Amino acid sequence: MTNARTDCAPAFYDCYLFDFDYTLADSSKGITGCFHRTMKAFGLPPVEDAVIERTIGLPMREAVERITGLRGDERVESFLSHYRALADRYMTANTHFYPEALPTLQALRARGAKIAIISSKTSYRIREAFVRDDAEPLVDFIIGCAEVTELKPSPEGIRLALSRFGLSPADTLYTGDSTTDAAAARNAGVAFFGVAHGVTSAEELAAYPHEAIGDTLETVLSLERRGPQK
Repeated sequence: MTNARTDCAPAFYDCYLFDFDYTLADSSKGITGCFHRTMKAFGLPPVEDAVIERTIGLPMREAVERITGLRGDERVESFLSHYRALADRYMTANTHFYPEALPTLQALRARGAKIAIISSKTSYRIREAFVRDDAEPLVDFIIGCAEVTELKPSPEGIRLALSRFGLSPADTLYTGDSTTDAAAARNAGVAFFGVAHGVTSAEELAAYPHEAIGDTLETVLSLERRGPQK
C-alpha cells in the first residue's frame, strides 16, 4: 500500500513504529524503584536515579552491568530474576503515557495507519499499560526483547514489523528517544523522528539521519514521506 499524492495533498507514511520507554510513556519511576530495591537486596551500594535513567532503553543485561558493576551470567541473571519479580508488582502502576501519546496514536489510526511498537522491553509489560488504559486497539502488535534475537540498534525488530505488515522501509517512520533508536532506524533504512522526552539531548539525536527532532509526539502527524536524509 502506498499513499498516492494528488494535487497538493500531503503524502503521509503508511506505517508508524514507536519505541516505548521515554517515547510513548515514562516508566522511569518504576524502573528506578525496582533497581533500588534489587540493589538493596543484593547489598550493593546505592546510585543516583540519573545513573539508572541513563540506561533506560538499553537491553536489561547491559543496563544491570552498567549500573551495578556485576559481571558473569549467574550473578546478572540472579539480579534480573529478583528485579522482574519486583517489576510484576510495581512497573505498570508506575508507567504513564505522555499526555499526547494516546491522542497521537488515535489520530494515526483515524488516518488508517499501521502502528507497532519496537522495544527492548518485554512485550507483555508494554501490553499491560495499553490494557490498563483501554488502548489496545491503537497498536497492531508489539515486538519486544523476546521476539527478536538481536536488540536495537540491530534493525531486526523493525524489519520484522515491516515483514508482518507487508510494507517497505519507504512506507515507514520510526519514532524514538535515544541514539540506539536512531541507529536502529538508520540500520533498517527507515525514516526517523527523534522525540526528546528522555535523557538523550536533541543535539545527540540530531547526529543521526532524521526527518525531525522535537519535544512532542504530535509532530509525527505532520511529517510527510522522507526526502533526502539530513
